[in-house]
Amino acid sequence: MRDFEIINSFPSDFIFGTATSSYQIEGQKYGKCGLSNWDTFANKPGKIFKGQNGKIACSHILNYLDDLDLVKNGGFSAYRFSFSWPRLFPHDNGKVNPEGIDFYNRLLDGLLERNLRPFATLYHWDLPKYLDDNGGWLNSETIHKFTEYTNLIMNKFGDRLFSIATINEPWCVSWLSYYWGEHAPGIKNIEATASAMHNILLAHGRSLQEIRDYGHKNVGIVLNKTHVVPYNNFEENKFAAQLYDQIHNKWFDDAIFKGQYPKELLKILRPFLPNNYDNDLKIISKKIDWIGINYYTRAIVKNDPKERNFQFKVISGKLPKTDMGWEIYPEGLGLVINDFVKNYTNDLPIYITENGMANRDTIDNGKIEDKNRISYYSKHLKEVYNLLISNIKIKGYFAWSLLDNFEWSFGYDKRFGLVYVDFKNQKRIPKSSWYMFKNYLIRKKKAD
Repeated sequence: MRDFEIINSFPSDFIFGTATSSYQIEGQKYGKCGLSNWDTFANKPGKIFKGQNGKIACSHILNYLDDLDLVKNGGFSAYRFSFSWPRLFPHDNGKVNPEGIDFYNRLLDGLLERNLRPFATLYHWDLPKYLDDNGGWLNSETIHKFTEYTNLIMNKFGDRLFSIATINEPWCVSWLSYYWGEHAPGIKNIEATASAMHNILLAHGRSLQEIRDYGHKNVGIVLNKTHVVPYNNFEENKFAAQLYDQIHNKWFDDAIFKGQYPKELLKILRPFLPNNYDNDLKIISKKIDWIGINYYTRAIVKNDPKERNFQFKVISGKLPKTDMGWEIYPEGLGLVINDFVKNYTNDLPIYITENGMANRDTIDNGKIEDKNRISYYSKHLKEVYNLLISNIKIKGYFAWSLLDNFEWSFGYDKRFGLVYVDFKNQKRIPKSSWYMFKNYLIRKKKAD
């Protein structure tokens, strides 16, 4: 079976979509948006490729109608986007930005006019600067403010949202940002890490309660999963892999679905958690309606006694890699989800909320032939189909991402988009991968 032909075999009610996030595409300079933690991070020397930031990004605020046409014309039936917290609450005075409200009203109207289902994410990493300055996710006040922010979104937009995710990738918000320091705020501290790993989950739980008060019944959270394997079968490497699996996967899985934290990791982080963390877990583990899975690669883990606090390191494998340096390992998607369903979710609906690859794309005679990306998508779609025929309840798949965008600490150097963006003039050029989706998805809609 060649290219995307497998799409023809998916059920007629399966949702194919594409995804973006606010700070990566909107352009912070537009519409009286406030500053975020990423604007602060970008001002720190050496943190982001060439000191770039999301001030302009893809100028989506100015080009959103054209971008929504790219979603629609690409054959997709859903669009996953995120609200910008600093766009709606730009200053620490509790006042709402009318231009922010207006933009998201127009965005949602544009989606519904095109019969695209709005899959909204409340938090995709752009924390208002005034909260970041006051401790960010280390300060419990941020949880309270997130609940207020949730209330605003539900009040203004909730009735038009097909689906709501509270948080995107809590592992990135906490461990990657507060222990490895690769994302904003760039802290490298175990005490901060433990607080952030707990507080981001509690923010999810509080937000979920607020959304339920509005009667919404399609609420979940998005977790980035990796298939963790030990470097070899030596006991020290197997233990290192087990510990990393608890950090990346099971800390969040156990909390959300079992109301507990994994034992080995808890022994290390317990001194830094609040005394009432057990009570918080009752809130964190309230029932959700679906789970989102972001999958890109696997993690090979090796024991390393020199590493601080956690004696392991994640090493590079020998498989072909994306432009991010991530191994291409489609089988890991099936392994991750089979394990997840077995141990946690049973028949809870699953969405693949992100999957895609960075590629070193080049323009040749006005075209971008991204054959590597087409191959990547094709192999992962086959994994999704294999899960479907084994009766796992996957309801949709979202390609990351619609546009080349601001790729966090990598700036504009890495391109994940189905659509090429010339950042000098904001011209959009659909790549071969976009046309591939278009051809098969539109053909499928006609057949269904």
